Amino acid sequence: MERIPDLAAIRRAAATVAGEVRRTPLVPADHDKLPLAAETWLKLESLQVTGSFKARGAINTLRSLAPEEVRRGIITASGGNHGLAVAYAGYVARSPAVIYLPKNVPAAKIAKLETWGATVVVEGEVWDEANSAATARAEREGLTYIHPFADPRVIAGQGTLGLEILEQQPDLDVLVVAIGGGGLISGVALAAKGLKPGIKVIGVEPTGAPTLFESVKARRLVELPHIATAANTLAPRMSAAINLEIIGELVDEILLVSDEEMREAARWLWFEHGIAAELSGAASLAALLSGRYRPKPAERLCAIVCGAGTDGL
Repeated sequence: MERIPDLAAIRRAAATVAGEVRRTPLVPADHDKLPLAAETWLKLESLQVTGSFKARGAINTLRSLAPEEVRRGIITASGGNHGLAVAYAGYVARSPAVIYLPKNVPAAKIAKLETWGATVVVEGEVWDEANSAATARAEREGLTYIHPFADPRVIAGQGTLGLEILEQQPDLDVLVVAIGGGGLISGVALAAKGLKPGIKVIGVEPTGAPTLFESVKARRLVELPHIATAANTLAPRMSAAINLEIIGELVDEILLVSDEEMREAARWLWFEHGIAAELSGAASLAALLSGRYRPKPAERLCAIVCGAGTDGL
């Protein structure tokens, strides 16, 4: 088991990424049109560099590398957003970046990756298969592999989002966070619970990819036999031990939402707020709009809109 980052590591990450990632807006949801009694805020990581929170973890990891590692190059496998973040990190540091993607990644994301100067390889039906190919190439060619969710440096970088949210709105009671492999919710939970132990952290997964839901229930890593969701950035068949340990200890509940509920939430964000969120980016709000999470009237909520896109519109 790799060492779990503490609050001090997340604060160091915040200093590391400052100036290379954006401090994104935290805005109130339109309560007149939101079917919730609770006060709800939206954290717009869809406005982050490359369109998602992933830039935080990628930059924090890259800045920890030795100059020789940067020179040789970096590599990862991604459902799209982490790949964009690693490509961005490579561009910033002038480090060659290779990104492996599964076949279900939208063509628009492939084109965007190439604009950051990355070498793109499409292999496998799902992230796990692309990841096996990427790790094998990293070993063969001496490239530095940046894991999308199981690296403590990535987790600490994603945790800077939790720090930022509570700096912007310290009196929040609940954070609602989408789960793919678990890197985002691991970092956010470590930061939020470190600053405010009584805060609730609610995870959200697709019904067609309940990776952490099943793993937490079983108290062991579960590999799903298949994936059945269009939200490809929330769709690894298996997480990792470090993420399961953090989530099992710190996340209060994991809820499941359908693709259609994510799509409705993405449409709501567009029509009510002009926010273009991909299916996965709207997952946290989907848990609220669908009634999967029923807040108490006095609770103050934050839903993280974690990725930009138009696949939900």
